[in-house]
Parts: sequence; C-alpha cells; structure tokens
Amino acid sequence: MSTFDDLDAFVATRRCAGLALSPDGTRLVTTVSELSADGKSYGTSLWEIDPGGERAPRRLTRSSAGESSAAFTPAGDLLFTSRRPDTTAEKPTEDRAALWVLSAAGGEARPVAERPGGVSGFAVARDAGTLALVTPKPVAGDAEEQREAREKAGVSARLHTEFPVRFWDHDLGPGRAHLQRCAPPDPADPDARYGEPEHVAPGTGQRLGGSAISPDGRTVAVVVDVPDPADPASWRRRLELHGPDGVTVVGDEPGADHEAPVFTPDGRWLLWVRERHPRPGRGMAHTLRARSLADAPAENGAERDVLPEGSWQVRGVTGAPGGDVAYVVVDEDGHGPVLRVSIADGTVTRLTRSGAYTDVVAAADGSALYALRSAVDAPPTPVRLDPDTADQEPAALRGVTVLDPLPGSLTEVHATAADGTALRAWLVLPGGASASSPAPLVLWIHGGPLGSWNAWSWRWNPWLMAARGWAVLLPDPRLSTGYGQEFLDPATGAWGELPYTDLLAITDATEARADVDATRTAAMGGSFGGYMANWVAGHTDRFAAIVTHASIWHLDGFVGTTDASFHWRREWGDPLTERERYDAHSPHRHVHAIRTPMLVIHGDKDYRVPISEGLRLWYDLQRSGVDSQFLYFPDENHWVLKPGDAKLWYRTVWAFLDHHVLGHAYERPALV
Repeated sequence: MSTFDDLDAFVATRRCAGLALSPDGTRLVTTVSELSADGKSYGTSLWEIDPGGERAPRRLTRSSAGESSAAFTPAGDLLFTSRRPDTTAEKPTEDRAALWVLSAAGGEARPVAERPGGVSGFAVARDAGTLALVTPKPVAGDAEEQREAREKAGVSARLHTEFPVRFWDHDLGPGRAHLQRCAPPDPADPDARYGEPEHVAPGTGQRLGGSAISPDGRTVAVVVDVPDPADPASWRRRLELHGPDGVTVVGDEPGADHEAPVFTPDGRWLLWVRERHPRPGRGMAHTLRARSLADAPAENGAERDVLPEGSWQVRGVTGAPGGDVAYVVVDEDGHGPVLRVSIADGTVTRLTRSGAYTDVVAAADGSALYALRSAVDAPPTPVRLDPDTADQEPAALRGVTVLDPLPGSLTEVHATAADGTALRAWLVLPGGASASSPAPLVLWIHGGPLGSWNAWSWRWNPWLMAARGWAVLLPDPRLSTGYGQEFLDPATGAWGELPYTDLLAITDATEARADVDATRTAAMGGSFGGYMANWVAGHTDRFAAIVTHASIWHLDGFVGTTDASFHWRREWGDPLTERERYDAHSPHRHVHAIRTPMLVIHGDKDYRVPISEGLRLWYDLQRSGVDSQFLYFPDENHWVLKPGDAKLWYRTVWAFLDHHVLGHAYERPALV
C-alpha cells in the first residue's frame, strides 16, 4: 500500500514548516512535525537542511516537549522556544516555553531567556543581536499569587470588560501580550543570558498584533490593536515605531489595518502591509507600503506605495540584502509566486512560474533565496532560488518529507461565468480515469473565503480521495484571491450569488469531460466552503451527497457569536439595520428545499465558526426529515488536528460518500 492508501502512513509522514538561515549562509533550519510514539499527537523538532542540496537532513534537537520558532543570532548560534525542563536549574522549570540556544560550537542546548508567563514569540536584531521578546503580561488581578488563589478556590471564571473574549480555539484572559527588548548575552561568558527586559509595547488598553526589530536593535516596529471610536466593540491595527527618539505612529486610519512589518537587512526601509477593510460590494485590498529610515533628513520618514492598493494579495515580505528590493509572496491564478519588487519604483519581476511559496529567506551576500515550495500536487519542500531570474524552476533541496508517488494526475479546468468572467480550477484525476472508466466526482470548496486552491493541504488532501478512485474538483470561485480586485468586490457581502453560480459553471465544465462520471457526484467544503456547501444544498439537488464542515448556517447568529464579530459586520453591515443582506444570504432560510443527504461535521472548540452553527444546522435537517449525520468532535477546533481524529474524519466521509454516491452498503466507521 502507498502513503495515500494507508491513513496510518499518511498521518505519520514528517512535515516541515518555517525556515531560518544562518548569517554565513551555510546552515538552513526548519521545524519538523512528527507523530508521537503513542500515535495520539504530533511533536516538533529542529532539523538542518543542506543549502547546497547534497547532504541529507539531520536532526538537531530531541525532546518530548518539542522545539519550534528557530532563528539565528549574528554569531551563528541557533535560538528556539521549548517547554523542555532546565535540568541545571535549582528548581525545575514549570511547563511554559522559554528561549533556548544551541551554540554553533556544539554542546547541549541551554536556556537564555525565561519569563514567569513563558515566551510566546521573539525576533533577533540582524546585526546587534538584541532580542525582541513577546511574553504574556498579567494585569491587575492576574498576578501569580492571584492565579494560585483562583486555582485553590476552584475558580475558572473571568470577568471581561471589553470585546473579544475568545480567539480561534482558546479563551482570552485579562492579560495582554507584552513586548520587551533585551540586550544580547556577553559573548565572553559561555553561560550568559539575555539582559534584563526593557518594556516596549503595547500601551494600556492595547493588544499586541505583531512586531519586528531593526538590524541595529535600536528600533522596534509594533502592531497594536486599538479600539475603533466608531464602534466600541471593534478593533483596528495601528503600526508604531518605538525608537531612541520615542514613539512614531506610522500607520493609523479608520477603515484599514497596518500590519506585518519587516525591516530590510540594511535597515534603510520599513515595509508593511496596509489592508483595507471590506464593506458590502467592496472587498479587502492590500497595499505594500515602505517608509524610508535613511539618515538623510530629506529622506527619513518618506513613504511610498511599493505595490498599489488591490494589485495583489500579499502573503509574505522579505527584504533583500544590500539593495532597495523586496521579495514578496502573492496569490496569482492558482499559484503563490515570489515577486522581486523594486522599492524605488515598484518594478515587478516574477521569479517563480509555478507552485506556492512561504518562508522566503535571503542569503546575506545576495547570492540566493531559500523558501518552502508546495503545490496542490507537492508537499512543502525546501528549495533554492536565484534572486534575479524570472519564471524559474527552483532547485529542490533534500527535505524530510517522504511520500509515495501520487495516485493520479493534476490538470486544470476552465469555464466562463454567466457575466463573462473567466473561471479556473484544479482537477485531480485518479489513476485509470478514462472515457471507458470515468471517475466519480467530488466538488471540494475551499475555505476563507479569501483563499485559493494553490498549495498542498495535509488536512484537506485530495490525493487521499484519488487513491479511492475519486476525481476531485478544486475551484476558485468569486471571492478567491489571486484574480484581481474585480474578482472580490461584487461578491463581498453577497456570498450566495456569484460564488454559487461560479461553482455550478465550473462543475458543468468538469462533468462534460469523458473521464468524469456526471451521474455520480458529491459536494463538500469547510468554513466558507461549508457555507457554500449549505447554500448548494438549499439551491440544487444535482449532487448525491454533501459534506459540510465547520460551516456557517445562520448568518446573523454566526456574526454575533464568532470570535471576531466586527470583521464580518464590516462586510455584511449591521444586522439590526441592514437586514436585507442577512436575510438574502443566510443558508438556513432554504432548509425546506434540501433533499440531498448531508454529513455535518463540527468541533466544539471552534470559536471562529461556533458549535452553535453546527447544532442548529443538524437540528434543522433532522426536523425537516433530511437524511443526515452529525460527526461531532468535543475537543477539536476549526480544524481536526489530532491524528486519530483526522483518520476518523476521512473514514466517516468515505463511508458517507461511498453509500450515497457509489451505492455501497453503509458501513459505520469503527470507533464512532
């Protein structure tokens, strides 16, 4: 059996994420996730990749607690965070992350920065080695002694005085993320730690949203969430520079977030993304901004748009060493290319022709770029790029992920929407699909909605379906990124219109193929894709079965209970005064039209699309007499992450589709 026939083998496959490059360019480090010994969870460790592509990867760290967030100091030492215990301490450390260092000279790793609340993030100044450290900061009533008293009294309640109270899958306490700056250790002392922390940000009533530190360590760029005066329960993101001369507000305006700051390696530019808030009929739009940090008074503080508003959806930014250039990852036509962009005049050179890229890092001498490349048909793999060559195929390095050959092939499908807009999708075809043996089809709708089927997915993997003989259609309907602003705007705040007709048009084009069986089809999706699956169910009975995961069912109820209500209120309007849009686009209003068997899947720890959406959907289907099942995960969130639960997810979906689409006798999955 291959990796794709055997779920046990698939979930046990090593997976990499993140890249860190040493100052001399000789060491490339990634974080690897691997199945634990008992098979019930994943652990992480750091591995070294040969930038030359010759040596096999080698494991650097090994602990039951795991390691992550690798970064190099100017001296070439490797920093990382871990919850491993400090065996040299007089008192054992508690189960909270600390910052550790693995010396370039060798030897055991040792802790170099610990905080009472743990370390949740850090950045290192490229030249000075100064540390920007993110830690939880308790507020009044949440000091260590108060936490101990609460635990002793058996109290878990929190009294909140502002929105929000939850984020993705965890509750927010009264504390705040706290940014500190620490002087580097004394290089003459092999046991030295980072210096005493100096408070940087945020201020009272603010939330930390991200940060970066300048190469000389003197200036920190800080993203803070600040209340929006126009809406007391809403936040927007402001960008501040904290330097020797005080605090300078760089980006702060109603109707936009300023985030993802990056300093260029020479310290001459601050780059960041300005994201315009959506509103009905006008989608989110990105602008790549730059601020000059040059010493010359005439240049210092000057700002410019490097990539104009709405030209691209920016996914990542890296500064080039020794030049006015940025490397930018964007979405484009089912890919995620790396662009070389001139900060001076905005000239763009597309460096990559295919695939989706993340974690771009540049060699200090400007000779090479390194990144993780993935695609719908390729898992994340470390690669080397030439910094100047257009439309290149990168050199693959020796990574840690090993898979058997794919059980099929990947092609594209094109169609034209009713309004003349060009549509495209990826189509996964199983081996052996032909006119004489057409494959059953599943329409798989992506989440977001601001996303694209352009990269590998371990959670929603079409090749597991292909191994069972299914063709899988991966469309990018309206609201998908990578197709221009005009592709987003008309459907913003109107999900049930153009995205739905786009999905049907691209499905029609796919079913017209001789190697696809139009008489055996299903639809499925998660998050926004789940919303669309619910909408499809209420508007057509062309599919034999529908699977809906973490889906929106009652639009008004969702907007009022999700962890970031204000974001969706911007897009849909006020549900109290602008009812028409909610009423026109809420899937629950069409429950009486549903005839298709449905499998509902939801996790109780999902705070982005709360469990109330799945529960109400399930109840409405049951009281309407719809043939339906509810796969409930008490301790999973918006995703299904535990290895055992992930395997059960696939087995339950397969049993449902095999029965309703392929006509097999229903076999209830084991253990559920």
